[in-house]
Amino acid sequence: MEPRSLRVGFIGLGIMGRSMSRNIHRAGFPVTVWNRTASKMEEAAKWGAETAGSPKEVAAGSDVVITIVGDTPDVREVVEGPEGVLEGARPGTILIDMSTISPEATRQMARRAADKGVHMLDAPVSGGDIGAREGTLSIMVGGDEEVLEKVRPVLEAMGKNIVHCGPVGAGQTVKACNQILAGINLLAMVEALAFAKKAGVDLEKMLQVTTRGAGTSWALENYAPRVLKGDLDPGFSVRFQQKDLRIVLTEAERMNLPLVGTAVVNQLLRSVQAHGGDELGTQALITAVERMANLELVPKKKEKADSD
Repeated sequence: MEPRSLRVGFIGLGIMGRSMSRNIHRAGFPVTVWNRTASKMEEAAKWGAETAGSPKEVAAGSDVVITIVGDTPDVREVVEGPEGVLEGARPGTILIDMSTISPEATRQMARRAADKGVHMLDAPVSGGDIGAREGTLSIMVGGDEEVLEKVRPVLEAMGKNIVHCGPVGAGQTVKACNQILAGINLLAMVEALAFAKKAGVDLEKMLQVTTRGAGTSWALENYAPRVLKGDLDPGFSVRFQQKDLRIVLTEAERMNLPLVGTAVVNQLLRSVQAHGGDELGTQALITAVERMANLELVPKKKEKADSD
């Protein structure tokens, strides 16, 4: 494939970012990466990425800089901090933050970026590790629509459903809506498994029917089979889901909006965290229900194999 003209900088090579950056490179864009853990940059260099010594260095050699890091303070550090993106970016650079962070913090950063002539889009993603690997993420974008069109080919290397949601911050707001749905669907999935188990129904057959019925969801189709295999490895960790729900609940408090179901999911995941499950996948919510109902839903044989 012919190389594309836009030079892309990519900051953050976690579970999502390592696949997303590689898909951009596969689409023909030159990619420069930076990550706090250097070994992840070495892995990226093997598939053809250039590596940089700082976010500032990434920005200095890029037309488009993408960030996808853990939380609001992490984005602020790599964008606004010493040796950050805004120190190296030239006027006209496009900054795309694909992390999931506070909508208000996004608007603040966009104003500071604009003061330096940098255009900022917030473009959080949904689809988990599977969508990141396969390049099928949903991408919800806030910011200037003309700027979006300039970088759409880059986004198309990572996702299939790219929607302009409104001004800066709108992408983060829509992502918050997504996380409400993801959390409540996750709870529905584990409660359905618990109900079937307690009633003595074959869980595989229950899924065979329900994943094709009106009650299906991404969680039911993708996470329930993992649970039945005893696979609680993270596609998306409990820690990051809790961070996202904290953003949701903080925004809801600001709006004086009750979100009862979301609060329940947050508390049940807190139970998972209290039992050491911070880095497990969000499907580990099943363990909280196991404890409450005195049920065995995650095969113990698989858990033993994981601990060997």
